[in-house]
Amino acid sequence: MGDLERAEKLVKAISGKGLHPMLKRGLYYCHRDFKLILDSVEKGENFYLYTGRGPSSGSMHLGHLVPFMFTKYLQEAFDAPLVIQITDDEKFFWKGQDLIGKEKLYAKYGGRLQYFNHLARENAKDIIAFGFDISKTFIFIDTEYIGEMYPNVCKVQEKVTYNTIKGIFGFSEGQSVNCGKIAYPAIQAIPSFASTFRKQFDDKKLRCLIPCAIDQDPYFRMTRDVADRCGEYKTSTLYSKFIPGLTGPGGKMSSSIPDSTIFLSDTSKDISRKISKAFSGGQQTVAEHRAKGANLEVDVAFQYLSFFLEDDAKLAHIAEEYQSGRMMSGQVKKECAAVLTPIVETFQKNRKLVTDEMLDAFMTIRRLRLPDYKKT
Repeated sequence: MGDLERAEKLVKAISGKGLHPMLKRGLYYCHRDFKLILDSVEKGENFYLYTGRGPSSGSMHLGHLVPFMFTKYLQEAFDAPLVIQITDDEKFFWKGQDLIGKEKLYAKYGGRLQYFNHLARENAKDIIAFGFDISKTFIFIDTEYIGEMYPNVCKVQEKVTYNTIKGIFGFSEGQSVNCGKIAYPAIQAIPSFASTFRKQFDDKKLRCLIPCAIDQDPYFRMTRDVADRCGEYKTSTLYSKFIPGLTGPGGKMSSSIPDSTIFLSDTSKDISRKISKAFSGGQQTVAEHRAKGANLEVDVAFQYLSFFLEDDAKLAHIAEEYQSGRMMSGQVKKECAAVLTPIVETFQKNRKLVTDEMLDAFMTIRRLRLPDYKKT
């Protein structure tokens, strides 16, 4: 990915930080118009970050950890403001019709939509536990912030055709699709328009940078296609690779498949047990492994280390030893568990400290602090 040297110099000047390991190692590996963000910073112009989450009933997992850890780094590295969207409406449109065995659960919260709103608030607390700066972070739930968003939602919906939406989601002819699914993409699009946050940004026109997984690209290609006609900047994006599931190549982590996932609610014993069973790139026998070494590209424990082990020299040493056959799979898995356990335990500790009052403070509509890049 280009422009990393320029980004490193800017980050050093702004915050004294270096490049994040996920950038140096190519885990965030492609982008759209990241150069324009760097151009803005060099000219002393502000930008903001945008990320989000679809609420779920279960614990977050390592796959969720990646974008939030990286977004927190970007916020600190560039001293940038951040908006975080919690999409209770999206989950309602896609999951809310699943009634089998859930009637009592939904009734407890007053209905299906209210249930997803409850999950949104709980998941927002999870996000706060990552340590985002409240002076620069605004968290919003779609059904609660829709009044501020709706003018821009209308602008996008008027400019995006049904055929475009059908292409994004793969709706087929004759498929029963509710109107919410068709209308929703505009709601995920418009947080990339600074005018959706007039009070937060003092009516300034700012560029937006979205760090996300590559599967989100269709949403933001659509957004970029209509931005000029809406009087907005085209959003910039940084795309990451998927962190693999425990079962190995071809599968990503999924809350619906517990054995494929390390949850942020797991104990240290859970983590060690799951990692010990993770797909290995080592050979079938010790003799064969010593002769051929490991395939790092498919080894789950090594892939996790490449995401979460910050020490570049140590990672390079493990790669050399494991690939040569001098290090065994069990040793790499032990290293992996030792890296993941304190990350998960720190999250759990921080999550216990998050209160409803803290959540309300993050969700209060207010001016966010903007850095003065002209001084750097």
